[in-house]
Amino acid sequence: MAIKLYMDAHIPKAVTNGLRLRGIDLLTAQEDNADKLSDSELLERATVLNRVLFTFDDDLLVEAAKRQRLSIPFSGVIYTSPLNISIGACIKDLEIIAQSGEPEDLANRVEFLPL
Repeated sequence: MAIKLYMDAHIPKAVTNGLRLRGIDLLTAQEDNADKLSDSELLERATVLNRVLFTFDDDLLVEAAKRQRLSIPFSGVIYTSPLNISIGACIKDLEIIAQSGEPEDLANRVEFLPL
């Protein structure tokens, strides 16, 4: 089973559109009416939906680390800074992760881009 993605509200539409053109299963926080949730609530929402959260938000790294420390399960976080990766590279790396991984590969983990 491929990894399903949950896109944080700050992710550019170009990334979302590029992934959709490649057939990647994703849902944006805006489409889910979750773009106003706190970081904790957003990570919980992605987990309930069994989707890995993709974000540019440093605060979600803090939330993920807290959950790891307290053994609170979450479906995983993929993080990058928009200063460290181009739109094209972001799409390519996320496509690789989504198509080659299994949901349990990222459970309770943080993956950093670029690969």
